[in-house]
Amino acid sequence: MNKSVQPGVLIISHGSPDPGWAELVDGTVSELMELLPEGISVEAVFLDNQEGRLIQDGIDRLEAQGITEIIVIPLFVSSGSTHIDEITYALGIKNTPEKETDMERLRISARVFLGVPVHDDPLIAELVWDKVKGLSKRPEREALVLVGHGSRHDGFRQRWEEGIAALSARIGEISGLAAADYALLNPDSLRSQVSRYTEEMGDGVIVAPLFLSAGYFTKRVIPERLKGLQYRYSGEPLLPHPLVARWMYAQILNIMRSVNN
Repeated sequence: MNKSVQPGVLIISHGSPDPGWAELVDGTVSELMELLPEGISVEAVFLDNQEGRLIQDGIDRLEAQGITEIIVIPLFVSSGSTHIDEITYALGIKNTPEKETDMERLRISARVFLGVPVHDDPLIAELVWDKVKGLSKRPEREALVLVGHGSRHDGFRQRWEEGIAALSARIGEISGLAAADYALLNPDSLRSQVSRYTEEMGDGVIVAPLFLSAGYFTKRVIPERLKGLQYRYSGEPLLPHPLVARWMYAQILNIMRSVNN
């Protein structure tokens, strides 16, 4: 990345018909812009449900400012998301998607530098523990089960498992919990995992959702699948939290440094 060029930043997330989703992302982007050097343009865009704020809209706005180098941060929790595959293809970084997609190639003249989803980032491990530590009474006698969406698609499922397993291990290291493990909703392992730890820990099982925002999965699916079991659950998603902006900031700086060296 040419040192004389101010890069633009494109934050891509899923989007939702709920206007609260865009507000959460916009709040986090505002926190990010307070950390970034002055003059770096940032566009927050969505895969769907946000007219005028789709990926092509953001690219067009950045390029209209003369920006020729764009750092793309995928605001997703797992590299096992099929959306990461679609985005990588649409940006022209890979020639063929692993899974069939309706997304078409984007019009883009700028050089693209693609970041990575949350995966097992240490800052996000701190964030998850910060969200649930109020539920903990005696960490040395408690277990945490981190719950992610998962995927039924071969290849994607393995990436989901790799990332969430590593993230839960990081949470275990910083929390002092007796155990930290994970479960997926697809394929479903949630009830069996929580049941197993309930047998060992009694009422000392904490369930934490690995979702960016609260919604159908955090409010309905997880509680329904755990009905009748003894566990502690706040249902709090990753957003809002200042560590999400710090995670994006660190990634942007790392990309800038790696390209400049």
